[in-house]
Amino acid sequence: MTKHLLTLADLSKAEFEAFFKRAFELKEKKQKGVAESLLAGKSLGLLFDKPSTRTRVSFEAAMIQLGGSPLFISSKDTQMSRAEPIKDTARVLSRYLDALAIRTFSQTVIEEFAESASIPVINALTDSYHPCQVLSDLMTVIEHKGSLENLKIAWVGDGNNMAQSWINAAGILGFELHLACPQGHLPDPQIFSTATQKSAARISLGSDPIAAVKDADVVNTDVWASMGQEAEQEARKKIFAPFQVNDTLLGNAAKDAIVLHCLPAHREEEITAAVLEGPHSVVWNQSENKLHMHKAILDILIRKTYL
Repeated sequence: MTKHLLTLADLSKAEFEAFFKRAFELKEKKQKGVAESLLAGKSLGLLFDKPSTRTRVSFEAAMIQLGGSPLFISSKDTQMSRAEPIKDTARVLSRYLDALAIRTFSQTVIEEFAESASIPVINALTDSYHPCQVLSDLMTVIEHKGSLENLKIAWVGDGNNMAQSWINAAGILGFELHLACPQGHLPDPQIFSTATQKSAARISLGSDPIAAVKDADVVNTDVWASMGQEAEQEARKKIFAPFQVNDTLLGNAAKDAIVLHCLPAHREEEITAAVLEGPHSVVWNQSENKLHMHKAILDILIRKTYL
């Protein structure tokens, strides 16, 4: 059976650990200059509806470094723009490619692709989830904190696709997750409810950023207006102003706390330049780890080494 990566809620704890283990192995090999041609002769399609810097380049570089070939596909340049059914496109691309990463708006689109594709389908971002990003973020936390055990992780800001993937992960992995989001900008209640019902879950949701960050080992944020919400940018600035990650808010966290931001960052909005460029920030390592995690995802899914 084909194994897809559509949402972190679909993974077992063992599968999370397999991705982390493989990503660290591949990062170490790259640092030592050891080339891996594990995916020689394989091809990855990147079917994108949304613009991207880090996700696109890291997936392309990951495939190349593993000896394979990436093919970037803009949806508007395909027959899907002329109403070809997703199921037909999925079945055809499955004859050409060894995996397909999709970056789009609706989670339903990716699920439809997965239903008809005979190759792994990877969620490279939807409005609901960003699983590959959070896998690499968790890798970064492990890298800097040793493990996820006994950690308090804070999310401050919009209850967006990133927040929802963090909720998915916390429900399975069991780390302590505290979210602070403005009223009216909370995560999807069904996603939150499903995660909190899991036996390992230690997840809380409120609207007080100070309480969420109190003694946190990790402080995490994202832009206040995601792609497709640009028209709301100015209104959101007023609503989200108390949720800015700045030195004052960070002063409530643990002394050795690390700060995450998946980028791109709007300095002096959701995060100040002083924090983003400061000693607690690990965002550049976080961004690099997308490359190593994407290599792990491609290796595991294409070569089926998770079996």
